[in-house]
Amino acid sequence: MARRRAALVGAGHTRFGVLPEGPRALLRTAVDSAFGSVDRGLERSRVEEAFLGTLGFSGWQLGNASAVLAEEARILPAPVTRVENACASAGFALRAAVRAIESGARDVVLVAGVEKMNDSPSPHRRYWLGVSGDTEWERLAGLTFAGVYGLMASRHMADYGTTAEALAAVAVKNHANGARNPNAQFQKVITREQVLGAPRVADPLGLLDCCPVSDGAVALLLAGEEVARTLTDTPVLVVGAGAGSDTLALQERESLTSLSATKAAATDAFRHAPFDRSRLDFLEVHDCFTIAELLALEDLGMAPPGGAAAMTLEGATAAGGRLPVNPDGGLKAKGHPIGASGASQAYEAFVQLRASAGARQVAGAERALTHNVGGSGASATVTLFQRG
Repeated sequence: MARRRAALVGAGHTRFGVLPEGPRALLRTAVDSAFGSVDRGLERSRVEEAFLGTLGFSGWQLGNASAVLAEEARILPAPVTRVENACASAGFALRAAVRAIESGARDVVLVAGVEKMNDSPSPHRRYWLGVSGDTEWERLAGLTFAGVYGLMASRHMADYGTTAEALAAVAVKNHANGARNPNAQFQKVITREQVLGAPRVADPLGLLDCCPVSDGAVALLLAGEEVARTLTDTPVLVVGAGAGSDTLALQERESLTSLSATKAAATDAFRHAPFDRSRLDFLEVHDCFTIAELLALEDLGMAPPGGAAAMTLEGATAAGGRLPVNPDGGLKAKGHPIGASGASQAYEAFVQLRASAGARQVAGAERALTHNVGGSGASATVTLFQRG
């Protein structure tokens, strides 16, 4: 018997950036936009369950953020579950929704991700960013979140000869993509010279190797495939939803240049997928720092160990390249409101596979992969999408 498949039928996205709105307003805007995007309309009463991805950055509604989503989405009394897996919160929320639909337990499910990060002073923000990693050893030793990825970058350079120019190429590419995305926090191009000359944050990473601190929200509407086809002629099918975990602290891992959680998630996602890696048209990967994009390409099997730098420098991952990566600008330029980032990647899959991505459209896109990482790699999801 064929497995029941879930499909995206609607998606809504706020602008990412330093925004005046609070979490409630951001959620309301994203959800309203998602419902408005369903081609034949969808009554809110048909939503049977919802999942909310959020870290609760700075402690907003720490007790029961799920109730806020239920209120603002106007889906009472549907149950809502908050999912908190650091930066991979929305990726895991999406996976939970897919499983609920695949099992037959639900027909229509809402997924949302939100974070309000810019209403706290800088020291408080640095604290909250750090709690996604190991607080017992790394944080007490003074290691920042950027420092963790700086260690990964230094090791990658030592092992494979990766250069600062390759890291800079990631930033330049993603800013060029973000300049075509009206929802992106940074909508301006930058040069390789600007990246290489930027102030150091955690050597070898400079300021322009790092994603920004962002506010924003995203909402996704999913339905069983047979239901989806009554709502739209162009559903976006979820054909793989994998996840994996690794140790929290870097010193417990076998390698600093590979995330085993990503590898496990990819293997899981492709297990029952109707296509293999060679047929992907574009990727959305978790590029919280430039080195993270290179690691992702290698761990996802798109490049051999140490090979992602050359792939990037030759333009293969650029818009118009053989495998575009982060056509929306990625976390690097689009922004990274922690709990919303995984949902934002799925939003990009939705608009791209429906050929509605505007100036950043990947020509002929039919299949996509999204990759969402929690913290420094302790949690990861990989989700595969196909035009229905």
